[in-house]
Amino acid sequence: MLKIENLHAQVEDKDILKGINLEVKAGEVHAIMGPNGAGKSTLSSVIAGNENYEVTSGNIELEGEDISELAPEERAHAGVFLSFQYPVEIPGVTVTNFIKTAINESRKAQGLEEMPAKDMLKKIREKSELLAIDRKFLSRSLNEGFSGGEKKRNEIFQMAMLEPKLAILDETDSGLDIDALRIVANGVNKLKSKDNAVVVITHYQRLLDYIVPDYVHVLHDGKIVKTGDASLALKLEEKGYDWIKDEVNS
Repeated sequence: MLKIENLHAQVEDKDILKGINLEVKAGEVHAIMGPNGAGKSTLSSVIAGNENYEVTSGNIELEGEDISELAPEERAHAGVFLSFQYPVEIPGVTVTNFIKTAINESRKAQGLEEMPAKDMLKKIREKSELLAIDRKFLSRSLNEGFSGGEKKRNEIFQMAMLEPKLAILDETDSGLDIDALRIVANGVNKLKSKDNAVVVITHYQRLLDYIVPDYVHVLHDGKIVKTGDASLALKLEEKGYDWIKDEVNS
């Protein structure tokens, strides 16, 4: 699904990613953990095509196709979805109208007709029920006045509607209370399939109680320095990141 080889990236001439190698297969969930400043959010932004970051070397492939030179919207149309740590507000544009536009733009890029209104409404109904989203929520302006939990739930709703091949959740647990966390995680788990893949970026193990990863990678100083199963996240919760730094430096 996703293959990254020797990825180096910088912002404002400062090296952030220093040789990332990562392979995520269809049907897998990978968690990326690490201390502040390790490069976690940079990695998600670079995969999604954020033009504020300059890739200086390396490759990013999605289903065997090099997407390194594609614009962000082209990557989205190819099946990459990024859940932002801080979703933006768009006053005057309802959640429903936003998602209709996003879906039809994606279909247009694939040479398809717009989704019929009847099919769109049916899909919106099904996915909103999946995430326990009140129908009134869908008529509100996108993220305007939303709580942290509502913003994150809305992004998972967008993910459910768009059905991406690769979903990257960048600290989607940030600011969530335990009930919102469970609802969001439940939605992610229901959306997992043998045909898609999920990358979860998080500081904390608590999210991984609900979204159980197949692999956990520890990012330190722009590199993946340790990989393990879900038990690695528990060890990080218990010991923090200092022992990883000690291992790297020894």
